[in-house]
Amino acid sequence: MRRRVCAFCVDKVKFIDYKAVDVLSRYVTERGKIRPRRKTSTCARHQRELTVSIKRARYLALLTYVGGTQG
Repeated sequence: MRRRVCAFCVDKVKFIDYKAVDVLSRYVTERGKIRPRRKTSTCARHQRELTVSIKRARYLALLTYVGGTQG
């Protein structure tokens, strides 16, 4: 089985921007939880940066804290 590589390392991303909502939303579940490293295959460094960026985007209301609708 091949080892999955970090998408941010492959693209040589220096900084994960909190304003790039389309990128960040891929790493959040439908319920609004941040996906774990083992599911997203990001490296530890980029996972930490990703978490901070998601939290900043939530604070500025670019992303929701809770996903979906309640019914």
